[in-house]
Amino acid sequence: MAIAVRLLVRFLILGGMLVPITALAADGKQVYESVCAACHQPDGSGLAGAFPPVNNSDYLQADRVRAIRAVIEGLHGEITVNGKKYNAVMPPMDYLSDEDIAAALTYIYVEWNDGEPVQVEEVAAVRDTGPKGRHPVPSEEAHAYHGAPSPIPPDAAADMIESEGPAITKVEFARAKEIFFERCAGCHGVLRKGATGKPLTTDLTRQKGTEYLKSLITYGSPAGMPNWGTSGDLTSSEIDVLARYLQHPPPAPPEFGLPEMNQAWTVFVAPEDRPKRPQHRRNIENFFVVTLRDSGEVAVIDGDSKEIVSILKTGYAVHISRPSASGRYVYTIGRDAKIDMIDLWSNPPTRVAEIKIGLEARSVETTKYHGFEDQYAVAGAYWPPQYVFMDGDTLEPLKVVSTRGMTVDTQEYHPEPRVAAIVASHQHPEFIINVKETGKILLANYEDLDNLSVTTIDAARFLHDGGWDSTKRYFLTAANQSDKVAVIDSKSRQLEALIPVEKIPHPGRGANFVDPEYGPVWVTSALGNADVSFIGTDPKDHPEHAWKVVRTLQGMGGGSLFVKTHPNSSNLWVDAALNPDESISQSIAVYDTQNPEAGFEVLPIAEWADVGEGPKRVVHPEYNVDGTEVWFSVWNGKEQVSALVVVDDKTRKLKKVIKHPRLITPTGKFNIGNTLGDVY
Repeated sequence: MAIAVRLLVRFLILGGMLVPITALAADGKQVYESVCAACHQPDGSGLAGAFPPVNNSDYLQADRVRAIRAVIEGLHGEITVNGKKYNAVMPPMDYLSDEDIAAALTYIYVEWNDGEPVQVEEVAAVRDTGPKGRHPVPSEEAHAYHGAPSPIPPDAAADMIESEGPAITKVEFARAKEIFFERCAGCHGVLRKGATGKPLTTDLTRQKGTEYLKSLITYGSPAGMPNWGTSGDLTSSEIDVLARYLQHPPPAPPEFGLPEMNQAWTVFVAPEDRPKRPQHRRNIENFFVVTLRDSGEVAVIDGDSKEIVSILKTGYAVHISRPSASGRYVYTIGRDAKIDMIDLWSNPPTRVAEIKIGLEARSVETTKYHGFEDQYAVAGAYWPPQYVFMDGDTLEPLKVVSTRGMTVDTQEYHPEPRVAAIVASHQHPEFIINVKETGKILLANYEDLDNLSVTTIDAARFLHDGGWDSTKRYFLTAANQSDKVAVIDSKSRQLEALIPVEKIPHPGRGANFVDPEYGPVWVTSALGNADVSFIGTDPKDHPEHAWKVVRTLQGMGGGSLFVKTHPNSSNLWVDAALNPDESISQSIAVYDTQNPEAGFEVLPIAEWADVGEGPKRVVHPEYNVDGTEVWFSVWNGKEQVSALVVVDDKTRKLKKVIKHPRLITPTGKFNIGNTLGDVY
């Protein structure tokens, strides 16, 4: 009997079989060396000041369950190991199998901590009680959204190599700068002061050191840092040079003021030389202006005939297209901060003016208030952080206003608060301007530009997109990384509410309709989960539901960018273009607004498009002017076939597929009548 017991001590029960501990530890050593050794070192001694030891570790010896949970879920925050404090980041390793985790921990416990083997069942039990998902914050969908490259040319930023940082060559620095602008600037900011991601200033990065930074970039973190290395997005050499680059001062792009804007401003056709009436008989109200993202163009398409009327060079990846109050002009703004003014009366429509207001931007709008129609245009920049008033007829730059300032929560100075959505108030002669990083909403009154009056409303950080309620009095806008929707009463010029919404709301302009139970609602979908949130918007007749999430439906999945409906429709369309599951990203969900709890129907939009190979992401539903059709972009690769799919709104059946060799990566579409009338 004693011999049998001694034999069992040398074996571990694995999957119903007796496995020698020495064999399991050998397997565990392989797992440890491939996954853990970069931080904790091959001999388990850790890295002083950064990563704790796992060799003779009182932290591991005190609590096995805690150790297993740290491997599965990750660990961040201060801990004490062998009397020394550590405040590093342990990335979640839940992509490892239960067997691999048990093997690695068995190696650590048996070889270095005089401990007992870790059973697979122990790992499985801990995994079952913990959160699921490889990167719970943000999701893969959110990462796909935030990780888009900055259009700021890396070579426009001055290099700042200095001796206090680790050794790095000019060639390495240039490559790392390119990687940062492509992968990191969207979250951490051009100046690395932090945006939706944490600050990466040299006082922090040098304290952490190269090995820590390499590990963080490679494996990610529970707080939402993507695993750039283990995902295969970056090579080990790229990660090494990026880790060293981050310990040098950030290369700042140049400022862009009025002199630079004047140099970039051109009027192709003076106002007095433009047509006095439309030069064609097409229905301009039903024109669609379609972003052709990667070709740096927009297509103007006749919604009645489905004919491409004109394709025009614009800025890169036009973010929005906004019609003038008259409906005659369209102002487009590219991510590269280039604005183009298009005259829809021309035959064919043509550009009449252009300007560049910075190096990166997202928003443009024109004056809509009675008596000021089209007098001014305004645009907001990501870099430099500012907004610019322009002449509405010519785009001549008139006034530049910086947004640098203090955050609403910690009251800390932020040097890079980017301008997100801008809308024109219908209640006062002013623009409503979202300042993303500081969380402030500005009401910029344009009655007297020489004595500009700006009212500042504290909302929540990371303001992004939004739209009007059905009365056009209340502006609802997502503070997406704060998981809130801010409501501005544009009449009283005050914050009406801050509404908690899960998870990373991304409404576009949202969707308005009358819910059968709760009355008028505004709807947003989300990047981080499948929630479709209904918010009550009628404080007069439904005060008990106003400014609350009254209904939450589950869509196809996270990664939704836009929702859409129309006053003449009973359909609510929800895309999921950034969902990693192709069966979801290539489809559309549609709900009955009068029976929302009945669930959604899935339409195979990409399949209907029949464009062949490629990601074929279905994005941005947009109605024609009378609400009888809804249009979808099938966004494929730059070298692949893309298309626009037109669906009959009443029958939900395919009506038309629009293809053309020059329809390259179509994304956003803006119907002139609906966009002008704030109909969504």
